[in-house]
Amino acid sequence: MYEYQLIQATGFRNYGPVEAREGVEVRLRLPNYRGMRLSLLDGVDVTIDGEFFSYEINKLRLHGEVYDLEAMRDATTVRWAVGDFGSVLVPKAGGLAPGIHHVKVAARTRSPYFPPHLQPLPVNGERLATIVLP
Repeated sequence: MYEYQLIQATGFRNYGPVEAREGVEVRLRLPNYRGMRLSLLDGVDVTIDGEFFSYEINKLRLHGEVYDLEAMRDATTVRWAVGDFGSVLVPKAGGLAPGIHHVKVAARTRSPYFPPHLQPLPVNGERLATIVLP
């Protein structure tokens, strides 16, 4: 189910092999009121339990493809439609321990009709999320 909140209730999990977790995945809805080109998303900042992870190191998974910041900026033909989910991949060796975690995101969006000095515009989300399995 597609939720109004930026951070979705499902899709919060560790990723990578069980014995060597590479990080945390946070599922998001589109941070815009209509579809957008991926090149208009200038990365996503993530804070988990007070630990900050910059948009410069996080990656985005959309339609089965993974994009780093440079690839997002170059993805002028990739469209993120309303109703599609994306996931931010946060590099954190070992992942997170099972339990409840405080998660904040700031999706850095750009609009072609806003002046450059006002961009990027952050779309913020915050919620408690649970890791069930290590």
